[in-house]
Amino acid sequence: MEKYRIIGNMTGNSMDALDFVLTEFDGDKMTDICTFSTPYDAAMQNKIEKLRRQVYNKTSLEIENLPLFHEIHDEYIRGVADAVNTMCETYNLDKKQIDAIGFHGKTLDHNPPSKAHRNGDMPYTLQMGSGQMLADLTGLRVVYDFRSALVMNGFEGAPLIPPHNAHIAMSEGDGIYYNGGNTSNFALVRNHVALIGSDSGPFNEYIDNFVRVNTNQSYDVDGKLGEKGKINKKLLQRIFALGEGFYSSPLPKSGDPAYYHKQEIFDYVKEQGISFADALRSFEYSAAYVAAYTLSQIPETITIPERIILFGGGWKNPLILKDFTQLLTGEGLVLPEHKKLFSDLLQRLKKIPSVRYSSFGEYMEARLFADMARYRLQNKVWELAEVISTGKDIICGQIAEPVKGRQHYLDKVNLAAKGWQYR
Repeated sequence: MEKYRIIGNMTGNSMDALDFVLTEFDGDKMTDICTFSTPYDAAMQNKIEKLRRQVYNKTSLEIENLPLFHEIHDEYIRGVADAVNTMCETYNLDKKQIDAIGFHGKTLDHNPPSKAHRNGDMPYTLQMGSGQMLADLTGLRVVYDFRSALVMNGFEGAPLIPPHNAHIAMSEGDGIYYNGGNTSNFALVRNHVALIGSDSGPFNEYIDNFVRVNTNQSYDVDGKLGEKGKINKKLLQRIFALGEGFYSSPLPKSGDPAYYHKQEIFDYVKEQGISFADALRSFEYSAAYVAAYTLSQIPETITIPERIILFGGGWKNPLILKDFTQLLTGEGLVLPEHKKLFSDLLQRLKKIPSVRYSSFGEYMEARLFADMARYRLQNKVWELAEVISTGKDIICGQIAEPVKGRQHYLDKVNLAAKGWQYR
């Protein structure tokens, strides 16, 4: 059995923090050695939001000609490198004992086949993050750009986590592993194999951004702000009406903040005079609602498990957790247009599912990229169900070895950015 020690990193769309975990892999046994997290400051959050708007639907060449892109990219990578170096100093880690960093980079735009083909476009995905620059600044090998090979071979490129959930199921057991991040996603695991995995839709996307815009907090701590409001049925309907193309798409599918029409939703709240508390409570309910709604889209040939294992910070909000549980017992508010859909879901659930938080849940997404880096170092196919079913041998990720004195970097944009078909 090969042993690896790999630092996994995730900087998600919620932009709340840089998360790191050093995980030891001894065959299929995973042990977290230490974790580290450093919050984004508000200035960096605003810069990346501004950059996301500027690069939307642009080719890699257009993006690389934007001075703002290089400024923010370099600041972002230096921040990741500083955090890795601080983590190593804090825990007295010997870098010679670390095999790699698994680095996802920052997603700025995502147009997977499920969306692109529906709109007559070419698929692409955009992640910012030079693995070579990060390697040079840390002195560690970096494995990165995990999505490009998938998108360039006709797959969604997200979510990437189902095989990692299956690996964790070796100790936690089978079930539905449900992530509550900026976007929610799930993997249905049976016999330690992820039979299907998919994004569901916005989870923290509305909640965190709405709280940041209207308060001096970055998220709704323990649901204390949302519990003061009431669910607005018309707002819930508006969310589904604007995102109908995404919500009604069959599984598997991958989401992106651009699909969720955040600004249009916030404008609607203002136009309708919906109070802050009622809007926030509705956004929190919609997170649980979308998560439950998507379970109804699991093909009827697949039995829905009786265990649901949660991970991701969004599920720490007790309002969302309660809403989700009630929807699975037939107690929650259901829109008239979804009555049959939820009724059919309840019929498929032979008994009320047990719902609990994963013992691996705190740094699941960061550990995912340590796991993917391990697979790349072993030249193994990442075991996404849709890839395995085609028999394609797709190896995810590029490898960058540290080099001293390099000044210019050509990998600030990933390989499958818009226009890759013509390069």
